[in-house]
Amino acid sequence: MEQAKIHLYHGTGKGKTTAAVGLSIRMAGAGKKVLFVQFMKGNDSSEMKILREIPKIRVIQVGKQYGFSWNMDAEGKSGITERHNEMLKEAKQILQAGETDLLVLDEIVSASRYDMADRELVRYILEECKGVEIVMTGRDPEEYLLEKADYITEMKAQRHPYEKGLMAREGIEW
Repeated sequence: MEQAKIHLYHGTGKGKTTAAVGLSIRMAGAGKKVLFVQFMKGNDSSEMKILREIPKIRVIQVGKQYGFSWNMDAEGKSGITERHNEMLKEAKQILQAGETDLLVLDEIVSASRYDMADRELVRYILEECKGVEIVMTGRDPEEYLLEKADYITEMKAQRHPYEKGLMAREGIEW
């Protein structure tokens, strides 16, 4: 893609993955190929189910629920890190083969921040894979990711029903 850019959707608010999904649908609607790689999340959420049905979109996920990072034991962290690195290597191969126009690295910011993804591989993808639009999402981006991004959007939580005890709802949060 001519003049491809790097997007960063981060913050405490809801909507980071939703924004990445929206851009993926827009790209597919324009006839472009999308690779949506989802880190940290093992569940098959509603948006992932529908993305899989769109011919121009390819989805790669963890494939197993490890739970929240702060609840993982050493074995869980090791397992998810190994899977994340496999996913990054697969994404790199797809990029090098020229098989995508948009790469979404959903929750890579968190996976990288908490040492659950190979930072050097992330760096390689951001620096060496020219001509592909890249989207990264997650909380608390490292300075390097902020420096690399051309678009930075911060989702800031101001109010959320979870604060009053309402659990995640299908079709809204997942």
